[in-house]
Formats: sequence, C-alpha cells, structure tokens
Amino acid sequence: MKVRYRELLDRAIAATVAAIDVYNKPDFPYRAESFTILALNGWELLLQAKWLQGNGNRLTSLYVLTGKGRPKYKRTRSRNFMMYNLNYLAQKLTEQRQLDENARRNLEVLAELRDTAVHFYHRSPKLAKRVQEVGMACLKNFVAAVQDWFGEDLSRFNFYLMPLSFVTPPPSVETIQLNKAEKAFLRFLETLTQQDDNPTNRYSVAVNIEVRFVRSKLVSATPVRVTNDSDAPAVQLTEEDLRARYPWDYAELTHQCKQRYPGFKVNKSYHERRKCLAQDQRYAYVRALDPHNPKSTKKTFYSQAILEKLDPNITS
Repeated sequence: MKVRYRELLDRAIAATVAAIDVYNKPDFPYRAESFTILALNGWELLLQAKWLQGNGNRLTSLYVLTGKGRPKYKRTRSRNFMMYNLNYLAQKLTEQRQLDENARRNLEVLAELRDTAVHFYHRSPKLAKRVQEVGMACLKNFVAAVQDWFGEDLSRFNFYLMPLSFVTPPPSVETIQLNKAEKAFLRFLETLTQQDDNPTNRYSVAVNIEVRFVRSKLVSATPVRVTNDSDAPAVQLTEEDLRARYPWDYAELTHQCKQRYPGFKVNKSYHERRKCLAQDQRYAYVRALDPHNPKSTKKTFYSQAILEKLDPNITS
C-alpha cells in the first residue's frame, strides 16, 4: 500500500494531465477556465502531498484547527474535517522556503482567474495569450516541484500546451474589446510578472511564448510553408527572423551561384530567372532599409531555398 503523500502525488499528476488534455482539445467555451480549475486542483494535491511528507505523513496535519483553549478540528457542511486550502499551504511552504516565490505568485494569478471566471470570455487574443503564458509557467513549475520534492521524473508525459500561434482566430476578432474584468486581471498579472524578470529561473510567474521557424532535417519537425494566401493563419516575423530566413542580398546570391556552378555567368538568363523567383516569398523578400520610413530605399533579400529552383535553369 502506498503512503498517503504518494497517493496524493499520483492524484496531483493525474489532475494536471487532465488539465493539459482539456486545454489541447479543439477550442470550446470555458476552455481556459477548465484548464485553470484542474491545474489548481493538481497543485493543491501536490502541496498537500508535500505538507504530509514534511509532517510525518500525519493526515491530521492538514486539518484546520478552530476554537480557543481546547482547539478542535473544523468540519465542513457534510461533517468531514476541513483541510487547509491551496493559498494557506502555498504561503506556509513559501515561508519555509520549500516553495519558490515565483511559483506561489503564479498560483495566485491562476486562483484570481478561477475566482473571476464568470466575467471572462477569452475571445481577445491578447488575454488568451497572457493566460496561456501563465498556464505554461504553471506546468513548468509543477514539473520542477515534483522533481525537486519527490525525485519524480515526468518525462513520460507530454507536459505542454498547444501554442496559440497555430490556432486560427475567429474572423471578427478585431472587433472584440477587453471588458473591465479582463483589463483588471491583466493589470494584476503585470504587477506580479514585473518581479519575475529572469527567464532562466527554474520557477516562473509566466512564460513568454515565442514561435520561431528554423530549418530542420528531423522527421518529427513540423512542416511550414510561406504563402501569399490571405486566408492562411498569419504568423508575425521579427526583423531578426526575416534576416535569418532571407540572409543573402543580390551580391551574396551571385557569389553563391559562382561557387556552386562551374563556368557560371551573370547573364540575361540568370537575371530573368532570379527576378521571376523574387516574386515568390518562399525565395525572396523585399524590405525597406529603414523599416520606420515608408519612403526608404527597398532592397531584395534571398532565401537559400532559391538555389533549388535556380539549379535546372542556370545557363553558362
């Protein structure tokens, strides 16, 4: 038979896996709120397990005491013994330096989201992104705590949330405004995340989500294609991303061709083929030398992939 704290640990992991499963299903109303409720349940069970581990596995150490002189255990409406809640255990374990302060603040944010869920609709991309950042930190902290406290390896589970970047927002998303409750929640979140400014910390209040595309030969890599299709989900690329994807200017592209093709000549055939491919964003990108000046001189940069299309068309 397992000791009590191990039973609570197993239930905590099961609740967290259920939270992830709910979040990663196709989008539905109350999706983020459902994740929050299950994730907090998992954390409460985890904190109870840690509390029992540090108190001789005595179940009574979790019971709430009431009364003066001769204290007794407080009971619920069903006459069961009332247990300390998540906030109490998180605060006490933080004071004992068992729980990291960033992890406690993350739970505070999640609890606020749960308590005010009746006011949330989660249709705003900004709010949905911030909620996911908190959720990602919640899972990161959970995995770290389980390993630090119980030496348990959770690598057998897929502890991740599906990136919002791959979810197409509704067509009317631009018209959706944050309501007062959502704005208040975001302000509250900002006050807590400002204190967590080191991304290398083992525990976090929120995790910044950034999607980057890199060339990979792995079979498991997700295929991505650049397209001019206006109906395709949009992914914003930073200036650094663009330079990484289109590293060559005309001079460098020509130099690469000379290195690649013996007897290569810069002639009409080369220019015609290059200009034709430059119309396709898979192979070229035209950027302003001064992105902040609409009248700035523009310059074309090329992707390395353009060589694959030039190969059968280069003439000496």
